[in-house]
Amino acid sequence: MHIKNPFLVFAASLMVFVLTSCGDEALKTPKPRMYPRIMYPASTADLYYNSGDCPFTFTYPGYYTILKDSFVFEGKPTSNCWFDINSKDLNLSLHCSYYPLDGPKSLSKHIEDAFKIAGNHNSRANYRKEDPIENKNGVKGLIFNIEGPVASPLQFYLTDDKKHFFRASL
Repeated sequence: MHIKNPFLVFAASLMVFVLTSCGDEALKTPKPRMYPRIMYPASTADLYYNSGDCPFTFTYPGYYTILKDSFVFEGKPTSNCWFDINSKDLNLSLHCSYYPLDGPKSLSKHIEDAFKIAGNHNSRANYRKEDPIENKNGVKGLIFNIEGPVASPLQFYLTDDKKHFFRASL
């Protein structure tokens, strides 16, 4: 059998392919981005943090524990106002550090250190987003959301620009 017009055979084959590939299936669309559901443990009561070493207080749920930092450098603790907020049920630790400010150079040094610590994750991170934080009381800061296989995916600092600097990493 000899085909006289190969274009006609190609067009007919294409038409059969197109007609048989059309079905009643719905158009496939990507699913929206989802977040895992977090089941918080039952809390008996909120606790009140008031350490004589830190110039601030806060309340926290009863399923968290606060441990004072025990790292010793040259025979004394690094700071009296360094602590960890832990939750065994949620498998998390928030490492907190507070520094009193003694001028603009001190503030810029602490902000530079916060960027340097967050920047240490850049080699492993897939993405880093920085979002500003500000409230009506004059407290400002920056939150670092770091995606990828990094040790601390969330870091932030808060300051009033005059006396206080607080940094934490999850």
